[in-house]
Amino acid sequence: MSEVAERESTELVAVPSKDTALQAFKAEKGLDPYLAKIRGEVDLFLTSPPALDTNKGRQAYASMAHKVARSKTAIDNLGKELVADLKQLPKTIDAERKRWRDTLDGWRDEVRGPLNAWEAEEQSRKDQHQANIDCMVQGPVWDLPSKEIAMLITCMEGNVIDETWEEFESEAHRVKAETLKAYRLAMQRRDLWEAEQAELERLRAEQASRDQKDREDRITREAEDRVRRESEQQAQAERDEVARREQAARDEASRKDREYQETIATAKRDAEQAAKRIEAEHKRKEDERLAEDRRQQADLARRQADKDHRGATNRAALAAMVSGGMPEDCAKQAITLIAKGQIPSVTINY
Repeated sequence: MSEVAERESTELVAVPSKDTALQAFKAEKGLDPYLAKIRGEVDLFLTSPPALDTNKGRQAYASMAHKVARSKTAIDNLGKELVADLKQLPKTIDAERKRWRDTLDGWRDEVRGPLNAWEAEEQSRKDQHQANIDCMVQGPVWDLPSKEIAMLITCMEGNVIDETWEEFESEAHRVKAETLKAYRLAMQRRDLWEAEQAELERLRAEQASRDQKDREDRITREAEDRVRRESEQQAQAERDEVARREQAARDEASRKDREYQETIATAKRDAEQAAKRIEAEHKRKEDERLAEDRRQQADLARRQADKDHRGATNRAALAAMVSGGMPEDCAKQAITLIAKGQIPSVTINY
């Protein structure tokens, strides 16, 4: 496939020959026929633009913008070659090149504009869904009264998850379920704790009542020592039983408190581990970005060094030809032809 045919398959306009291009660049707005050709293709594309709700349609926008950019580069590069060969016309050609680049940049942005707007709207939609999911993630509620926890459960249960969440629906269901699970676990533990507090209060009231009865019994036991001793023994047995139950209640409360503290510690360790994983992932991405920056800088430095080396070699060859008696213009033309490989069996050793 020829160079022109290959360009026609990827660009919107055929690249002219150097002779034709020179006349176009020298004339004021000489590139207008090529711009008109590309403008016609752009207008044809925008007359019936592809739909943005399909991947194929979005790729069509990007492809058309890419073709406009490729057309810009092809003619611009040809202008660069003419400037290198015809030093006497740099201002005219450079001005036309700039007008060419600016015009096609504007058309490229015009073609890609709908795609850019769609992409921005799509990102905003996703960000809103993610923000709504983040709002469902709540902090610890272990210390709240059971009534407040019940209100949180009712509010979360009333949070409707349906097709309006779009592709985030399954994630929203998962977060809602996990949050409700945490709330209900906290509700169970809070109910147990409040029941234990009520039981302790009841036991204290019973103890106060027994103490009052003991005082009354002691008044009666003063009349009959034997009855008093039997009554004291019975009262002591009752106190022992109460003490045993109270100790058992304290032991049970202590056990439940230890379980609660262990649960809190486990949740804290899980959160710390998750934070460390996130930090490690951020560091990995930053290291990859820095490595890519260093690679690009090294590649740019290598290309610049090669360009400088070739330029120095060409100037040395030119100086040698001129020193040998060749006119400078002829020597420049010879160096150009050799560098382009247009002189058989003759090369420049770089």
